[in-house]
Amino acid sequence: MNIALILSGGTGSRVGGDIPKQYTKVCGRMLIAFCLNMFTNHKRVDAVWIVAAPEWQDKISEECVRLGMDTDVIKGFSLPGDTRQLSILNGLRDIDSYVTDGEDPIVIIHDAARPNLTAEYLDKCLDAMEGYDGVMPVLPMKDTVYYSEDGNKVDKLLDRSRIYAGQAPELYRLSGYLSANERLIPEEIKKINGSTEPAVMAGLKVAMIPGDENNYKITTKKDLDRFVQELKLK
Repeated sequence: MNIALILSGGTGSRVGGDIPKQYTKVCGRMLIAFCLNMFTNHKRVDAVWIVAAPEWQDKISEECVRLGMDTDVIKGFSLPGDTRQLSILNGLRDIDSYVTDGEDPIVIIHDAARPNLTAEYLDKCLDAMEGYDGVMPVLPMKDTVYYSEDGNKVDKLLDRSRIYAGQAPELYRLSGYLSANERLIPEEIKKINGSTEPAVMAGLKVAMIPGDENNYKITTKKDLDRFVQELKLK
């Protein structure tokens, strides 16, 4: 069983505007709708769970109905936490309550603000789970990378051939990853910067696969403008 957990609880303040970026209308549809359309139509995705603030949950459902998505696949909503990782934990706990005892589904964690994930790339991620507890897409570092103790002077050069930038979706088996996060409560989980960190800390076996540069996250207005221009060229 494969369950998508869509993170849509952020404020998206760096994009600007009066509403979170994931609900901005792009070519007539909410930004979140682009990834939801892919997940609800994917033959290997059995359920979709969404982390979103209460005031947006009905609006998301209405948007999915308006666009003709298979809303039966959307099984529920979770409340956002104070941090991204706490939002993930809320979703994991709700999914754990939803699944039947004895089931250990693969949870596919994806950002609502990454609209370019393709069904073909998701297949690659799911295929890579064989023999692993998790999968993380990564991109190699193209620039020279330096380390600084104080942020004012360079202390050393890092070997960029061994440094990677993580992407989404990140995939984990529910039981192991939920336990990895629960162990960090109450304080350590607030310090987590990347979704894979709890898995690594718990000793889970996480595969890295080549990422997709087109699967970028919309963080700034420049990113949003880029996405709009790409849509106009299609």
